[in-house]
Formats: sequence, C-alpha cells, structure tokens
Amino acid sequence: MNKTYNIAEVAEMMGMTVKAIRRFIASGELKSSKSNNTYTIAEKDLKAFKMYIEAGKHQEHAQEVAESFKPKEQADLFEGTESASRNVPVRKGDVVNWADVNKYWAHPFKSKMTYVDLFCGAGGLSKGFEMAGLRGVCGLDWFDEACATYNRNFKHPFVNGDIKDPEKKKQFYDTVRKQLKGKQLSIVAGGFPCQGFSMAGNRIVDDPRNSLYKELIEIVNELQPDFVVCENVKGLRMMLNGLVEKKIVADFKEIGYNVNVTTLCAADYYTPQKRERVVFIGNRIGVTNYHPKPILSPSEYITTGEAIGDLIDHPADPAFNHVPTQHRPDMAKRILETPEGQSLYKGYSDAWKKCPWDEPSCTIKENHGGVNLHPKLPRVLTAREMARLQSFPDDFIFEGRKNKQLVQIGNAVPPLLGKAIGLAVRYSNGDF
Repeated sequence: MNKTYNIAEVAEMMGMTVKAIRRFIASGELKSSKSNNTYTIAEKDLKAFKMYIEAGKHQEHAQEVAESFKPKEQADLFEGTESASRNVPVRKGDVVNWADVNKYWAHPFKSKMTYVDLFCGAGGLSKGFEMAGLRGVCGLDWFDEACATYNRNFKHPFVNGDIKDPEKKKQFYDTVRKQLKGKQLSIVAGGFPCQGFSMAGNRIVDDPRNSLYKELIEIVNELQPDFVVCENVKGLRMMLNGLVEKKIVADFKEIGYNVNVTTLCAADYYTPQKRERVVFIGNRIGVTNYHPKPILSPSEYITTGEAIGDLIDHPADPAFNHVPTQHRPDMAKRILETPEGQSLYKGYSDAWKKCPWDEPSCTIKENHGGVNLHPKLPRVLTAREMARLQSFPDDFIFEGRKNKQLVQIGNAVPPLLGKAIGLAVRYSNGDF
C-alpha cells in the first residue's frame, strides 16, 4: 500500500510552513489528492517534490510566474485626466476621472443601457445597476442558492453553471443575444472570484481561481460591449508589486478596451460600511472612463446604529432573513464583553469582529461561520442585519439555509456602491 502524508507532516519533513506547502499544492508544483476538503500527498510525489526543491526549480517557476504578469506594453496604461477626491486617496500612478453622480442619485431615469453580470452571486452589483436605471439582461454564477436568490429578486434571466463549461457558456451567449434582440450590449460586469487575491488568503498568483478573469475577457471579446466593469478586493493592487493589476489592464487593452482603475469605499455612497473595492472601468468607444466622485464626507457616513438600530426589538422572522442566533450563556457573555472594533478571538483580524455602533460597520464578511458581532446584543448579526450593512433593500430576500444566506451577503458588492458605479458609466456614455 502506498504511504501518504498530510500537509502538516510534509511541512515538518521539508522544514517549511503549512502555508508554504499549500502554496506549492495550489501552484501544481506539489502533486496531491483531495478528499472531503483534506489534501494527501503520496510518497512518490513527496520524493519528486524534494528533488524539485533541491534542484531549485521552484525559484525558476516563481520567476516564470512573475514574468507572465508583466504587461506586453510598458507604456502608461492609464488614460484620462487625474482629479482629486476628497475621501479616496488616489494611488500614485492612478489616472482617475471623477463624475459627480450626486445630482442624479435620487431619481435616475430609466436608461436604455444594458448589462450582464458575471460571477454575480446573489446580485449585489446587479441590484446597484438596476437602482442606477440600467437594464439587466442576464446574470451568471455557479452557486445554487445564489441562483435562487437572483431569480427571486430580478426579472431578467440567470444562467446557473460554471463559466468554464462550454455548454453553459453557450447557454449564456444564447440567452444574452435573445434578450438583446439584435441591439448592442452596453456593459459586461464581473467580480471574478478573489479568494486567491485576498489579503487574508495565500495570495497565490497561479491559483486556478485567479485565472477566471480570463474567462471574463473571453466573454467581453465575444460580446463586444461598449463598457466593461470589474471589481475585486483592494489587495489585488499589491500582487507582485502591481504587476497583476497591470496585466489585467493590458489584457483588456489588447482586445480594444482602455481601462482606468482606482479604489472606492462603499461608505462614500451611503453604504453603512467601510468596504473598499478596486474597480476597473473600461470602454472601446473612445469616451472618458469615469469613476463616481464620493458623495459623503466621513463626518456624514451612515453608522451601524442608524442602519440596524430598529431591528434590535424586531421579532424573529425567517421570511425576512432575520433569525437571531441563540448562543450558549458563556458565549453570549463573551460577545457582550468584546469591545467594539475588536474580535472575539485573539489572532483574528476580521472574523467574529464587533461592528462599531456610532461609525460605519467594519467590512461585512461570511468568514466560514465567523460573522460580525452585534454592537449592542450578545449575539452575531442576523442575515438581515448584514444585508442592511451591505445596503440591500429590505425587500431583497435571500434564499437557502441561514449559512448559505450569510455566504451570499458577505460575498456581495454593496448595491449602493454598484449604483454609484452604474451612474458613473452612464455619465461616461453621455446618458444624462
């Protein structure tokens, strides 16, 4: 019988950290098998890996990865006129054009501009675009519960499946073209999965999940929309000293799209949460790309208390996604004693973190069960309270079991941030 080892055993034998071994597995440099979310390494594969390390091949591979993310053109990849935002610090090298979307915020008239939303999850970005007056054509995601949520809350079609599956991709193309009836598609939007890019993750550039943005590029090249909108975690900007970001911009430029990129904070657009996202906006029709100018100053931000205070005495209501968790007495006591802005557990920076009552919430995350703590009550937040802090309207109902609802909400783009982005794209297109 062939002997196998777990990751911890391999790490000890190789004199490496567990995180390093996981990186080698993710990159394909160490072969492994996965069963029930557990990796095992066969003895023959361990021997091959030892030879690989001893020969220094891992250093060559790292160099190849870095080279693959260098843009094909070394020229300045950003176009436009830089202008200052009062809230968002523009990173050196960013060229950002700010559109004053506040004047259109209250009642944007319906637009003829259309959008599709890839990797859309429950539909936070789609809801924001809808609030901005844009017309939805189709959403796409593989998450079954998110599919049910999307279908419940939107009238346009949804394709449930893997974007890499040729049959599902064909279904998506056929659905989009049927909906458009020969008209031009305005926007392809996509928040491609960012687990490998997250500052809390392993930051592995050649993790297969990080290549999914190429699927988005393929779809953009096929559908030829006027605009593209991509969003991701702000940590993407630091990957390989910015080479990942430049590679993405260069890839879009190669298929005809000039792209501007910067980081936006959701709290600047009435979202009661300090959630920052990097947002790429590009077009192929020769117009200026605009990002939404912040509307609120920090002193005007919507606070956690303002957003969820009325739910303190709200009765449990599964149909409203408001089901308070019943904790053990000792756990409830610990939650109540946790200071605002801190985590219940030492060593965690974001998981089980208590939201501040008189400030916008810290970033809402699902965190594999470790959700945010309520500032006033001895429990974690309900799904509806999380949805409020993400700026979802109360009539947006999430499907699936509670844990699946939390995943959908934590992974979503705040709709009001999406609304601001949608209005900025409309401004770019002269749609006001």
